[in-house]
Amino acid sequence: MSLLLVDPAQMPRLQEIHANLVDRLQEARKEGWLGEVAAIETTMAAAAQKLEAMRERAAQPSTIHLGMPDFRRNAGRSSGEPEAPPTSAGPL
Repeated sequence: MSLLLVDPAQMPRLQEIHANLVDRLQEARKEGWLGEVAAIETTMAAAAQKLEAMRERAAQPSTIHLGMPDFRRNAGRSSGEPEAPPTSAGPL
């Protein structure tokens, strides 16, 4: 399945478009416009797929709990490099 960009807030508008397509399909069939029937059916299938994706997106939680990070392992370290052992020699 391809990735669909969906905004659940647009669902009412897409439902309105889908309902309009149903009306246009009935008219095209009545008038015998076979090319128009095929085009409308293709558009309706795409609209139905997008509506389903919107419903799925709307059902997902809007926030995701990531938990608390554990800093105990890294506490007190300033970098990932090991410290060099102190030398007993004084300054040169």
